Amino acid sequence: MPSLWSVPFKTWLLLLAGPVLFLVVIAGISAFLSLRGMDAALVAQRVPLFMPQILLGVLLGLGVLVFFVVQFDLVWVAPNTTKTFSDLAIGILAGALLAFAYFNWMAPAVEILQRSVGDYVPPGSVLPAIYGSIGVFFVANVLLAPLVEETLYRGYAIPLLTTQFGSAWAVVLTCLFFGLLHWPGGVWYMLLTGIVAGGVFSSLFLWRDGILAPFAAHLTLNVIEFVYAWRGHGVSA
Repeated sequence: MPSLWSVPFKTWLLLLAGPVLFLVVIAGISAFLSLRGMDAALVAQRVPLFMPQILLGVLLGLGVLVFFVVQFDLVWVAPNTTKTFSDLAIGILAGALLAFAYFNWMAPAVEILQRSVGDYVPPGSVLPAIYGSIGVFFVANVLLAPLVEETLYRGYAIPLLTTQFGSAWAVVLTCLFFGLLHWPGGVWYMLLTGIVAGGVFSSLFLWRDGILAPFAAHLTLNVIEFVYAWRGHGVSA
C-alpha cells in the first residue's frame, strides 16, 4: 500500500475539514454561552438545540472549500440519457430502501446501544433540535448535504484515492471520513453512517461509474428523513 503522503495534502485537509468545522463551531457556541454565565450542565443541554444551524454553517463552509478545490466538470459528468434514467432510478430505490431500514431497524438499534452501552450523545436528543428549526434543517440536510458530501466523498475522493490505494482502500478511507463528519450524532450514529450509508453510496458510485446514482440515493434518504421529522413536528402534509 503506498504511503498516505503520496496523496496531496490538501485532500486530507479537505476530508478532515467537515469534522473540524463541527468541532470549532460547537466549541465556539459552548464558549459563548459559558461567557454569558450559563453553567456547564445547561450549556450541554442548549448546544444540541442549535444543531440544525450548526449543520447549515458547517455545510456552507465545507461547500465553499469544495467549490475552490474540486473540479466540478470532472466530478459531475453527465451520462447519456438512458444511463441517466437508470442511475436515477437505482439511486432513488437504494435511498428509499436505506431509509426504510434506517427508521425501522437501524435507528432503534442505535438508541438501544446508546442506552445499554453508552454514548457521548444522550439517546433521543437529535429530533427535538430538528423540530425547533425544521426550515433550517431542510436547507442543510436536503439542499446542501447530498450535493456537498457526494461531490467530496464519492465524486472527488474515491477516484483520487483509488489511483493511490485501489478501490477497496479508497472506499474504506472515504467511509471513515464520511463517518467522522457525523460525529456530533454520537459514536453509534457515526459508525452507522460511515459503514452503512457510506458503504451504500460508495458501492453505487463504483457500480454505476459516476456520481448521479449515489447523489440520488443520498437525496432520497435525506428527503424521507426530512418528511419524517416534518410530520413529527406536527406539520400536516
